[in-house]
Amino acid sequence: MNVSEKRNSQIIDGMTFAISTALLLAALAGAVYTGTLESLPRDFFRILTTPCPLVTDYFEIGGLGAAFLNASLCGYVMACFMAILHGPSHVNTLAGYFLVIAHAFYGLNLLNMLPCFAAPFLYLRLRRLDMNENLHVCMFATCFSPVISELLFRYTLGDAYVQGQVRLTLHGVLLVLIFVLILAFVGPALLPGARAWHKGYNLYNGGLAYGLFGFLIYSLLYRTMGMPAPTVPVVYNHVYNTFDRNYQVFGNCFFLAVFAVCVAVGWYLNGKSFRGIRYLFTDTGYESNFAKRYGMPLCLINTGLYGTLFLGYVNLAILLTDGAGFTGPTIGVIFASLTFTSMGQHVTNVWPIFLGYPLLYGITFLFHLFMGGSSTWTISTQAYINSVAFATGLCPMVGRYGIRAGLAAGALCAALCTATGALHGGLMLYNGGFTTGIAALLLLPIMEHYHRTPRERIREYIDLGDMITLNEDARVADRKKDN
Repeated sequence: MNVSEKRNSQIIDGMTFAISTALLLAALAGAVYTGTLESLPRDFFRILTTPCPLVTDYFEIGGLGAAFLNASLCGYVMACFMAILHGPSHVNTLAGYFLVIAHAFYGLNLLNMLPCFAAPFLYLRLRRLDMNENLHVCMFATCFSPVISELLFRYTLGDAYVQGQVRLTLHGVLLVLIFVLILAFVGPALLPGARAWHKGYNLYNGGLAYGLFGFLIYSLLYRTMGMPAPTVPVVYNHVYNTFDRNYQVFGNCFFLAVFAVCVAVGWYLNGKSFRGIRYLFTDTGYESNFAKRYGMPLCLINTGLYGTLFLGYVNLAILLTDGAGFTGPTIGVIFASLTFTSMGQHVTNVWPIFLGYPLLYGITFLFHLFMGGSSTWTISTQAYINSVAFATGLCPMVGRYGIRAGLAAGALCAALCTATGALHGGLMLYNGGFTTGIAALLLLPIMEHYHRTPRERIREYIDLGDMITLNEDARVADRKKDN
């Protein structure tokens, strides 16, 4: 199998520009579809200037076309940096790209993204680190984009803030500069430590690190300072309410086209074959770089198949239960589900995690049936749709410890996902990754204690044999000393 770093880099760059272009075309199609083409610039401006804590639906704030336009422009910025900076693009950067365009549908926009994205460049410059190699760190930092919008448009105005009116204050701008400087040096320092906590079994390393930092920021800015907590803006959008159900048709058509192209291009670049894909599907996903090991053509195929699997899960959840439907966040998390399809996730190591959600829902239903109450959530509730996309970051546990570990991981993430957002007040967009990180901290010690792999059992046997040998040698030495 011919795997070239240069070829992988070219495919990654081409992939990011192609997806950004697809989003731009979808923006125009969406604006025509909803009859908002003339108001598209105004709708986009409303997205840029609206406070946006988790989960702010950009379909409701600006409309279908404006949300896709926002994602496209954010994607183009990331793709340009990947192409311009000296050195090859890699899968960590591709993961960052997917997270940026995912959250561009619910909380991240072209305005609030740029300060967070630029912040770590200062750290990289002072530490003389390669900017291209660490570009993903800058991308991950955009999870704090809601903080920028809050400080600029609502936090410093207090009671004087009026939704829909843009007023910048000197205090707000100064607070943004201070926050950006703090983020520049604290953010990159947190990432290596967080990985050590979960030992690489959580692919969403930034979620755990930045979730704890977000907890600190929220506690300091709001709880300690006695400021009212940030809330999701309430906007009445006639077009949004009219086209609510039709967004599912639009979203399915868009994603099926994108995933089909991924599979077709991957098949073509792989010598017009699927040769080697079975090896990728049997990979544990633990500390795996699929692009380096199998090549980006197979990663493209995996991305298309994995995306189709997750899209099918979302559609089934919406069809069988009452919940959120195809909102902006739903579209976003379908992109987020693709984050690590080139370095850990594939269709055979994530399905047990998917099943963990209906498993917990079934347990909840039986519990309420026994207690005489009724369940207040379904697997298509927005928080649970968002959570399952990130829960698949625990797929290395499935590869290492089996299906039961995946079911437990999914159920545990489902149990935690609605509580973790309150810790950071919605100011940190990687809440799903934060939940996944906490689940890893809880689940991993249990798995390691009760589920030893054959290799670990052999190692323990060898260690025990060495200990017996050492003890026997000590006893022989003592007898010789006594004689």
